[in-house]
Amino acid sequence: MKLGASFSALAQRDFRNLFLASAVSRLGDQMVPVALSFAVLDLTGSVSDLGYVLAAGTIPLVTLLLAGGVIADRVSRRKLMMSSDLVRLAAQGTLAALIVSGHARLWHLIVLEAVRGGASAFFQPASVGIMPQVVAPESLQQANALRGLTMSMGGIVGPAIAGVLVVVSSPGWALGANAASFGVSAIFLSRIRAQVLYRSAERTTFLADLLHGWREFRSRTWLWSIVVQFGVIHLITLPPFLVLGAVLSKRELGGAGAWSAILALFSAGTLLGGVLALRMTVRRPLLVASLADATIVLPIAFLALRIGVVPVAIAAFFAGCGNSIFGVLWDTTLQREVPPAALSRVSAYDWFGSTATLPIGFALVGPLSHALGIAGALWLGAAVGLASTAAIVAVADVRRPR
Repeated sequence: MKLGASFSALAQRDFRNLFLASAVSRLGDQMVPVALSFAVLDLTGSVSDLGYVLAAGTIPLVTLLLAGGVIADRVSRRKLMMSSDLVRLAAQGTLAALIVSGHARLWHLIVLEAVRGGASAFFQPASVGIMPQVVAPESLQQANALRGLTMSMGGIVGPAIAGVLVVVSSPGWALGANAASFGVSAIFLSRIRAQVLYRSAERTTFLADLLHGWREFRSRTWLWSIVVQFGVIHLITLPPFLVLGAVLSKRELGGAGAWSAILALFSAGTLLGGVLALRMTVRRPLLVASLADATIVLPIAFLALRIGVVPVAIAAFFAGCGNSIFGVLWDTTLQREVPPAALSRVSAYDWFGSTATLPIGFALVGPLSHALGIAGALWLGAAVGLASTAAIVAVADVRRPR
């Protein structure tokens, strides 16, 4: 494995604007887990309600992803991303105003998070598909790593800012900053000048495009097997961490500041992972990616042990590092091995399969924690995470060199 670092991709104007859009948007997005969690807990104090609000943001995302992928392969990906940003600006701005004014009700949070999630369903496939349009092929992995670094920096600063705002004022101000970030992101996206590439001259129906994307997706064992694994992780492993981590922070670890610190250390780890991935060369990228992402079980297990915020935050740092390495190697492999004309559709199937179980997982956290206890639900999540990694590394197509 060779390591190195270069920022030459930033010399390419279109990628630079995409990079800046990601940086601003990610900063705002990383305020949301802290702000939204404490908005719900302050409003109702219910673990189940928090799970329902988080699920509300993912159900429309899952429902509309496949349509978003087809549309992103048929229209300007840049304009589709800008439109999504503007819808999310309106939804989060309204939610922020309701919370700050004291008029927010649980159903407001559910509905507006659903709007945000629906808009994200069109943004995500377009954001994967646009990358080969704005950067030279030889810079693709570097560009994915650099974009990941913007997300990491936002993840470090965002939770810290959100924690301060929640403590000194209201979660609504953090959500307002998130809303503003979508507006700034749309401005940078408007400066991208790449032509709409890879469009077929042949006009096909929506259903034909959808089926073609499915055939591209299912023909790659490495692709669908890892997506199935993530579906399992998003059902049992990740939701307890996101929901019960916030609950334990509020009850035992010191409040919003503790949860902000855990999330900030996770993002600091993703920053290190992104630096390592800038020029990382591995013969078996999917195997390395899968093993790296298994580190997510560390902070989950430490939360279950209830040994304090510092060990959990340190474990989150290593989990973030592994998560970032996975993301860069996964996106680069996807962009290199899937035909560009079908990339957004295949990415949509990836997102759909990975996240379809997430709203179910959020909804199950409350009942699971009541049945097994908080520690039991966390241990179950960690065990499933390890078992799914063992299953995926047994797949020959995942282990083969590329």
